Amino acid sequence: MKYRDLGKTGLKVSEIGLGGEWLERHNAQEVKQVIDRCEEQGINILDCWMSEPNVRTNIGSALAGRREKWYIQGHIGSTWQNGQYVRTRELGQVQAAFRDLLERLQTDYIDLGMIHFVDEPVEFHRIMEGEFIEYVKGLKAAGTILHIGMSTHNPAVARLAAESGIVELILFSVNPAFDMLPATENIDDYFAESYDETLGGIAPERAELYRLCEQNGVGITVMKGYAGGRLFSADTSPFRVALTPVQCIHYCLTRPAVASVMVGFDTPEHVDAAVAYETATMEGFAFFHPSKAPLSVPSPGNPSAEKAKGSMCPLIFGHSVPSGADSFVLSLSSSLYFP
Repeated sequence: MKYRDLGKTGLKVSEIGLGGEWLERHNAQEVKQVIDRCEEQGINILDCWMSEPNVRTNIGSALAGRREKWYIQGHIGSTWQNGQYVRTRELGQVQAAFRDLLERLQTDYIDLGMIHFVDEPVEFHRIMEGEFIEYVKGLKAAGTILHIGMSTHNPAVARLAAESGIVELILFSVNPAFDMLPATENIDDYFAESYDETLGGIAPERAELYRLCEQNGVGITVMKGYAGGRLFSADTSPFRVALTPVQCIHYCLTRPAVASVMVGFDTPEHVDAAVAYETATMEGFAFFHPSKAPLSVPSPGNPSAEKAKGSMCPLIFGHSVPSGADSFVLSLSSSLYFP
């Protein structure tokens, strides 16, 4: 396992992390088996946004006696009310839910205190100018959280966070499908059955966000790296070809400022499939559209070669995928595009 600096936090986190959401559907023994395998494979960061009591308890039991080996992303504003998850900024509910998180995880501190799920700029400003951020700052001053983060799916909000001087890391949705889309306040837009076929390459605001985070020392941890699993099927992928976990992880880890990809695991075997990235060959990262013959394009560091012909082609380890109505632009190795 390789480790990366998480922005300016001073923490070195594993390139592959544990996204805890899928653990909700498992019992305590199964949760422990997944966490045991993660630790064996060198994973040292986990995200727990879930407010459901049982999963919090199961994770806490699995971490008992080895809390110091893990960096925990715990969310502030994720609550459990009347038997269901509720995102809220109502401070009484927020405080009670965060105390519950600490108790169930059997810890007195959270390494990365994440302001939970902020997807609208108006809400960002309301949070950062009101009692919510004062509560979060108080947690940090008391040592109950060590660093302040924020989770968002909207690059416009993520940019505000990266420029705030307060938010030290961002949990952001990154994958080759979402990266084509412009900023939106509606998360359902990312999971549309099809994308506009005129889209090509990384949306400028998302590319600029990654550069800004790198410049400002704001680390990125990744959620939705597999796009909820839709990229694993040619039927649901906007690229009309199935990708592998290794390819998806590679894409995320080649974005500037990204430190770790939070991956959901149901079984120890799922952990192994993701960690296979660490020993994958270049061929394991390559992507070719099944209905097109690849064209030769310049390899990285060889500017003297001629550019590929076509409206826009992604650079894939010295090959390209022709663009067109049945071929979305995808880069798994580079953000370089040749018009």
